[in-house]
Amino acid sequence: MKSLICGSLAFDNIMSFQGLFSEALLADQLHKINVSFLVPHMRREFGGCAGNIAYNLKLLGGEPVIMATLGQDGAPYREHLTRLGLSQQSVRTVDDTFTGQAFITTDAGGNQITAFHPGAMSFSHQNKVADAGAVAIAIVAPDGRDGMLQHAQHCAELKIPFIFDPGQGLPMFNGDELKNFIEQATYVAVNDYEAELLTSRTGLSLNQIAERVSALVVTRGENGAEIFAAGEHLAIPCVKVEKEVDPTGCGDAFRAGMLYGLTNGLDWATTGRLASLMGSIKIAHQGPQNHVLSRAEIENRFEQAFGYRF
Repeated sequence: MKSLICGSLAFDNIMSFQGLFSEALLADQLHKINVSFLVPHMRREFGGCAGNIAYNLKLLGGEPVIMATLGQDGAPYREHLTRLGLSQQSVRTVDDTFTGQAFITTDAGGNQITAFHPGAMSFSHQNKVADAGAVAIAIVAPDGRDGMLQHAQHCAELKIPFIFDPGQGLPMFNGDELKNFIEQATYVAVNDYEAELLTSRTGLSLNQIAERVSALVVTRGENGAEIFAAGEHLAIPCVKVEKEVDPTGCGDAFRAGMLYGLTNGLDWATTGRLASLMGSIKIAHQGPQNHVLSRAEIENRFEQAFGYRF
């Protein structure tokens, strides 16, 4: 069954500064900053929430349909999607714009300075959910503001169950808009920080949000996740890894596990555990789309972690 992935496609430009930002910033001169950092190491990754979620769902054997926008420089991403065998029927190219891009510089102390250019994401509302054809479920992930509003509304009107995953896009919306997303959504998925912001802006507690949807999922990093569903509160353990390499895209990998579980009739305990496993697999690899595992390998890792097969 097909899953519609509404969200961003972006290039992540990741640079490493071998010194400390604090050594170049003078506390009494912060009102007129003019600094330059030498970054001898740089890599470019395929990213964006829609791309990351679809990549992981494909690993599980799901059928993701990406609904997103690319800019005039998006040909390499299209070639990447072709290599992965991912559908591009709902990927639109917007001329005279650049593809969404993050420029991330990390210093020796792990501090980061990030600039993000949304580019073609700002035109995501040009994509229409109805044009994607028949899908069993959808996710509205971080994207252009107008696109997120429209795609949620269209999913609700077409009676397509969907996950509202506001992510880093949450600050774009006021309390009433967030309440409307919750009323339209079938499921809500947030991390612990986003959960705090969501409750603060809407004035609703986690239990009150859970009462309005079929399930509320809150991820808590190394502390696992919580699932509020059908009046139950499930604690999902974190799957331990030998080495934590890069957390970028772990939340997207988790959401792919959710989508797989929901489209294949898995119970919430198993769905949550599979999602947790996908996040742990991702964190052990650099970049959001560089882990390569077969479905059989994922099944074996699940059995090793939880003692049964999904």
